[in-house]
Amino acid sequence: MGIFNMFKKKPIDEPRPPFYDIVCPYCFSKFAPYEVVFRAAHSREDDEDYALQEDEPLNRYRERFGLDSVYDMEAILRPTDIPEEHHIYSDQVLVGLNDRYGVVTRHRLCPRCHNELPVTSGKVPSNIISIIGASQVGKSVYMTSLIHTLQHSTADHFNAACMPLNAEISRKFRSMYEEPLFERGDLLASTQKERMQEPFIFQFVFKDETKPPLTLVFFDVAGEGMVDEDYLGLHGQHIKNSAGILFMVDPLQIRSIRDKIRIQMGDEPGEWVSQYDEPRDVVLTMFGDFIAYEDKGKTDIPTAIVLTKSDMLHSLKDEDGEYIKSNSNVFNNMVHRKAMDLTEFENIDGEIRRFIEKVDRPFKGTMDVYFSDTAYFAVSALGSNPVNQKMQSVVSPIRVDEPFIWLMYKLKYIEGRDEA
Repeated sequence: MGIFNMFKKKPIDEPRPPFYDIVCPYCFSKFAPYEVVFRAAHSREDDEDYALQEDEPLNRYRERFGLDSVYDMEAILRPTDIPEEHHIYSDQVLVGLNDRYGVVTRHRLCPRCHNELPVTSGKVPSNIISIIGASQVGKSVYMTSLIHTLQHSTADHFNAACMPLNAEISRKFRSMYEEPLFERGDLLASTQKERMQEPFIFQFVFKDETKPPLTLVFFDVAGEGMVDEDYLGLHGQHIKNSAGILFMVDPLQIRSIRDKIRIQMGDEPGEWVSQYDEPRDVVLTMFGDFIAYEDKGKTDIPTAIVLTKSDMLHSLKDEDGEYIKSNSNVFNNMVHRKAMDLTEFENIDGEIRRFIEKVDRPFKGTMDVYFSDTAYFAVSALGSNPVNQKMQSVVSPIRVDEPFIWLMYKLKYIEGRDEA
């Protein structure tokens, strides 16, 4: 047990398995560690098996995201083509091959899309977290605010570091998301349905080396796709193989409070969208795609229902708390350190459950029917409502990491404590 007592001891009768199934953080296929393929560490012109060549599965994957094709790649090596005595194992997981020329490769690839796998794949559980929600709920903004917060404060509170999987992801995240929002105050454009977005993969790595890293995969599906069955059928695989779900709900999606907020805010400028998808429609589409095929027609994937843009709820607060109380915890940032503060969590979960039940009972009922493990949160990725796609004040996130911390708690990465 580490200094912060973050891992619950496993019961003695629960031995660690020899290896874990791998979920590819790029295409979300699930497979056993012995099914991986490798990329050769060298090429040869005098052997066509080792000549530079096009990698068709990798290019099919890249085409899906509008990325350029790559040519002249080193050959794909399959473990079945190489004698067992030349296989290299670590903790009973196949991690390398010694090829016919005596050259060792440790470049393990997904057998479906041929992207390189994280070094810990197969040795630790593949815990993937998905962000989902209908169009216009602000998933890209939330992802940016969350990763920024994890990197700059949350990781330190849990004696960890949050790092991008590679330099390309680091560069893209900073230039396309973090710098525009946090340095220039520019709102991010919505993800377009016809343009799939490559996953952003980060690892939450604990400084105590006995604790396995948590791989964060933020696969920002375009919101319109979440109510399009064909689209979700093609690209919803990541949800099915996720260890946790962040389900984003915009208060402006809920018709009963959209009009009330509009009336309360009067002529105050802000971002309004004419067309919103109802939250329940997203759930029903997910049900048709994969939940219906789960045992008992439910999913037990821990799901955090995240009410976004909580700063807009200021216009609904009053002393009676018809919708939300004036002194609600929703408006105050909360910092969890070393463990999940269960008292604080239960307060916010109860308050937002009651709020959602009051303003959108059909959605709350649908969640209760199809999801067996849920918690409710309210976050503001920005701290205030932008005007004309531009922040009017410094970005000040409120409680953005709380749903993620709850998922860490549910996945037994950290402990919970009653602080009251």
